[in-house]
Amino acid sequence: MSTFAFGTYRISDSNPQHIQALKEAIRYGIKIIDTSSNYMDGGAERAVAIALAEFDHDVQEEIEIISKYGYIQGALLREYLQDSSIIENSYEMVKYSQECYHSISSSFMREQLTLSLKRLKRDSIECYLIHNPEYYLLDAINRSVGKDERLDGMYARLQEAFVGLEKEIESGRINSYGISSNSFALPESSEEFLPYEDLLTLAQNAAMLVGNKKHSFTTIELPVNILERDGLKCAAWAKKNGLRVLANRPLNAKYNNKMYRLADYEESREYYHHFNELLELCDNEELKTLYNLVEQLDATMYKFDWIGDYDIFLYTQIVPLIRKTLENIDINESEELIGFLDTYLIEYKKMVAYECSKRTRTELEDFFKECFVSMQECAMRFLMQTKNVDVILVGMRKPSYVHQILAVGE
Repeated sequence: MSTFAFGTYRISDSNPQHIQALKEAIRYGIKIIDTSSNYMDGGAERAVAIALAEFDHDVQEEIEIISKYGYIQGALLREYLQDSSIIENSYEMVKYSQECYHSISSSFMREQLTLSLKRLKRDSIECYLIHNPEYYLLDAINRSVGKDERLDGMYARLQEAFVGLEKEIESGRINSYGISSNSFALPESSEEFLPYEDLLTLAQNAAMLVGNKKHSFTTIELPVNILERDGLKCAAWAKKNGLRVLANRPLNAKYNNKMYRLADYEESREYYHHFNELLELCDNEELKTLYNLVEQLDATMYKFDWIGDYDIFLYTQIVPLIRKTLENIDINESEELIGFLDTYLIEYKKMVAYECSKRTRTELEDFFKECFVSMQECAMRFLMQTKNVDVILVGMRKPSYVHQILAVGE
């Protein structure tokens, strides 16, 4: 039977509710917190430190922190881009997009581990993972590098990274290490699949080079859920070889090239009240743009494939339009309007989630035909009862989410 861990992918130190959720999880028995250097630009690690500071030393000692390195985004990327020599010559970086670079080199790892320890306010981390090393494979595929050559390059990079991690074991800054990879969960026929059978040999070679008696490669992390099951083959290999298996994305699943949120949501009872209230407020020439926006949103709440699409749409389309409109409005009027808009968008998101969950139930009927409780509970129970999964990583951004997840475990 697997256990739950607190996943911090969208946790921020600037959100008091996130801090409270972390405290609640620790208070009610969560013993593992999974984070990463790039989550919320370092804010997730800072949030973990803030939450743990509320507990005495004995409680802190019981909590295992797993962190990761690999991504170069946000403030770190902006810093590097100011000095082109870093991008061109250091850390064996690969470019995924304008907003995302990646490196698994041991020199980059040492730098990132130092920063993570500082943010976490700790002298050591229980487990440190290489975060999606397959970005090198993606880059090599884009450069038309042959399969054998790119795999040789991938293994050479992993060997070098493992040597660096074994040195950190020796120094005491980490107690173990491993890999978190989305590619472990792909079919072996996929060009982006990361073969894993030789990883322990690489780890043992790294330990010997450093002078450690045995390697400290202990953990793999990968997406596994009720829809995505290809990763269970990797999980079986891992358990056979004495490794721990962490399953991430238990509720955000991909199937037939579409993303689904495996959760039921209730329809907002307040939506139409706030919708009409906002329309009335915006029914003038000055706010005509917002009036049209709200009408369009109401007409399209059924058209989002999953809630993640709405989140992207919100921050790329809705928020910029609102900001542009507010620039030309009196500050006192804009403050009142922002309050109405915030309330409306909260209720609108509930409606989008409700519509998405109805569609998900219909489209995934074969997976949930015997599910007589919520989809999230059925999805969690599937993983809890799945052989070879030790830990389920769950994002719990509200204290209420913590209690809901722990209730499933009971």
